[in-house]
Amino acid sequence: MVDGKVNFNNSYILIKALEDGVTIFGLTRGVDTKFHHSEKLDKGEIMVAQFTEHTSAVKIRGKAEVHSHHGCVKAGL
Repeated sequence: MVDGKVNFNNSYILIKALEDGVTIFGLTRGVDTKFHHSEKLDKGEIMVAQFTEHTSAVKIRGKAEVHSHHGCVKAGL
């Protein structure tokens, strides 16, 4: 936290689709959590995502690998 603001610049994740049609949803931050963005990935495609003051979470539908500084997890298996 710098000057009362949270630094989101280091909060990147990498999502690699392990099948066609993997859907990634960005969810908003605040009182009401809502979907604000979605992307579709095909097998082998990679998306790099960053948490921001507007994005507090992501939802992944389908088989994918999620890499972060915490390690790697597989979704949808």
